[in-house]
Amino acid sequence: MVRPIPSERQLWKKLKNECKRISWTRLENWALFGTPDLLGYAPSGNFFTLELKTTTPKNPNLVRCSPHQISFHIKHKKNTFVLVACTPELGAFRLYSGSRILELVDLGLKLEPLACGLSSCSRLLEG
Repeated sequence: MVRPIPSERQLWKKLKNECKRISWTRLENWALFGTPDLLGYAPSGNFFTLELKTTTPKNPNLVRCSPHQISFHIKHKKNTFVLVACTPELGAFRLYSGSRILELVDLGLKLEPLACGLSSCSRLLEG
């Protein structure tokens, strides 16, 4: 049986349960297009933003970002991340630096992630 790729809403719930040491604020902002989905405050005292993305079974390597999201990550290159929920064969969860947003859009999941798997992604974000 193939496990379905979680929706962004399911991804948020999984992340919140996995990363309990991070203080999360959901930013879903309709006034400022491109603003990432989450603001995180790590135990280290650092703030960061996290964009949540999912792939589809039809296009498992494709990561779609709006021009506004791309613009945000180009302008804010430090402490920004993109978490992608994907097929289990690709690691189920992959974390990318926001500074590599153009490569992520161009190459999709062929781009090497910072971390693969939700627990590895969580550890990286907590550090």
